[in-house]
Amino acid sequence: MRHSTARWAAGLLALGFMAGSGATEAGSSSGSPPALKAGAFDPPRQAPDFDLRSSNGDELKISHYRGKVVLLAFGFTSCTAVCPTTLNTFAVARRQLAAAAADVQVVYITVDPQRDDAARLKKYLGSFDPTFVGGTGTEQQLAAVRKDYGISAQKQVLGDSYSYAHSSFTYLIDRSGRIRALMPYGHSAADYVHDLTVLLQE
Repeated sequence: MRHSTARWAAGLLALGFMAGSGATEAGSSSGSPPALKAGAFDPPRQAPDFDLRSSNGDELKISHYRGKVVLLAFGFTSCTAVCPTTLNTFAVARRQLAAAAADVQVVYITVDPQRDDAARLKKYLGSFDPTFVGGTGTEQQLAAVRKDYGISAQKQVLGDSYSYAHSSFTYLIDRSGRIRALMPYGHSAADYVHDLTVLLQE
């Protein structure tokens, strides 16, 4: 479940983007917005829409969240390391944003529809933050979404059970529904707060 450069590159190629330099410095000229900590994409592209089942029991479309900044990530509820670390980071970032967090939506799409129905996703995500929304569907539906977003997910049999090796980066989608950046696994809540603040202020 670790992030890999190869999977990251595959995601970029699938989306047809060129990665910016990320943000190691402030804006290049006076008055320009601060650069992002995540790898920025230039030019941005509209996030591919999808039609899945929400953890709230209704229809889930990324377009439902226009007007908010979205953190879009992929994982599964039986994940023991990367997924809970990522979700906890999101939760900490939202708490640090305080009132501004009302305009941030976490959307978490499962790679494991066999186990992750809407009810299980709701309970799992709610243990991190009750505002988090999960998405599930058929194998075919989820495979189509992964293809659109350049996500890798490989099932690995472990005795009588199984796990997944999957892409672990997060997409940052702006209020207009455009993919603006990709945050690799392992970044701090402070980095998310920085980038979310930049996008919220646009």
